[in-house]
Amino acid sequence: QVQLVESGGGLVQAGGSLRLACAASGSIFSIDAMRWHRQALGKQRELVVTITSGGDTNYADSVKGRFTIYRDVAENTVYLQMNRLKPEDTAVYFCNAEGILNNGDKFVDFWGPGTQVTVSS
Repeated sequence: QVQLVESGGGLVQAGGSLRLACAASGSIFSIDAMRWHRQALGKQRELVVTITSGGDTNYADSVKGRFTIYRDVAENTVYLQMNRLKPEDTAVYFCNAEGILNNGDKFVDFWGPGTQVTVSS
């Protein structure tokens, strides 16, 4: 099985910074991609950023230039450095991973429980 746990959320004033972390665990052979999503109250969940095992990244337009994703491959952990936060960044942030288990099976669409980010104005 695969487990994902997010951490690092909290309350911050507009213009401030937070760093989120998502640790993946289980019988994982490799992780092909990890993603951060967020869901604001009353809104649909949206993709924030993707990082692949090769280091390629793809950011949503709303966070380009402010957020940075990076991975610690050895720890199967992905981080999201969030700078110059805005009130509209307020949401529950979730991580997602896909890859290959030790038994050769593909895993997709595993989610963590989320971590709350609140940006005050």
